[in-house]
Amino acid sequence: MKTTAFNKIHKSLGAKMVEFAGYEMPIEYSGVKDEHMTVREGVGVFDVSHMGEFWVKGPKALDLVAKINSNDPRNLTPGQAQYSCLPNGKGGIVDDLLVYGYEPEKYMLVVNAANIEKDWNWIVQQNEEVGAELENASDRISQLAIQGPRALEVLQKLTDVNLSEIKFYTFTTDRFAGVEDVIISATGYTGAGGFELYFNNDVAEKIWHAIFDAGKDVGIKPIGLAARDTLRLEMGYCLYGNDIDDTTSPIEAGLGWITKFNNGRQFVDREFLTMQKNEGITRRLRGFVLNDRGIPRKGYELVNAEGATIGNVTSGTMSPVLNKGIGMGYVAKEYSAFGTGIFVKIRNKSIPAEIVKLPFI
Repeated sequence: MKTTAFNKIHKSLGAKMVEFAGYEMPIEYSGVKDEHMTVREGVGVFDVSHMGEFWVKGPKALDLVAKINSNDPRNLTPGQAQYSCLPNGKGGIVDDLLVYGYEPEKYMLVVNAANIEKDWNWIVQQNEEVGAELENASDRISQLAIQGPRALEVLQKLTDVNLSEIKFYTFTTDRFAGVEDVIISATGYTGAGGFELYFNNDVAEKIWHAIFDAGKDVGIKPIGLAARDTLRLEMGYCLYGNDIDDTTSPIEAGLGWITKFNNGRQFVDREFLTMQKNEGITRRLRGFVLNDRGIPRKGYELVNAEGATIGNVTSGTMSPVLNKGIGMGYVAKEYSAFGTGIFVKIRNKSIPAEIVKLPFI
């Protein structure tokens, strides 16, 4: 297994370590609920160094990024980021990702850890006719996500950058904790506010210790991947491999808002996605809340009052904030209206649930 630059720190803190996307990663420290509420109410730190980072540079950079993304990078101004996905040419999704716009000749793409090799090969293939400069920097870049309502208070002690000016989906590159050229962004996946830091592996431990020293008076804690999943699910954010994959289209997944057809831009799957948008779809990704005790899990059946299958669960958990079972899943279009009653099959029991508008909290 691969390890991040923080592996020794995780183990010294007693983290429960698991294999994830080829990396040995911390799944939890003090317990999922405690870590979850730490982020919702205070501040927590995630090691997300397993994520992939690709640089796209040169005169053809914008041509390539515009070709491969569902979202339109031509709308980015320097210092802006956008959420997007990579259509796979067959109506599905290669991956979802973040696009950081530096200038028309420089972009950073941040991709999911499990898909680094797949994404890289796909982008290289798409670049054959474009000719942009590509670099896979995933193995030399570390990333920390510092999330929660007190994140700004903690991190402001370590930089002269006015962090309150880094609005959601913007970023800057500056000095942080005595380290030059740290990328400071606000693209968090928890819904609790906060920032992400990107830096070279050789300064990783220095930055970790600086953050925890700055946050010691506010109860800062390390957070594992399990709480990262419950936090993102409460916000209704998609997880690749669960809610979206090579068989789901962005239109079905409710990602039409990151699928831009404006100004005649040609991109992978444009014709297919235009047809779906105009002619409609047969299923939709929806959130649901259980009206009785139970925890929905990936793969569970969704059924109607007659017991007929109408879909399946893609993500599910017990919401620490709502103290209810919540989930997401694809349902037949006729059952997708908000307020519709459905049932989740849990251990041969049909548990009543209701389709709700996301986010859950």
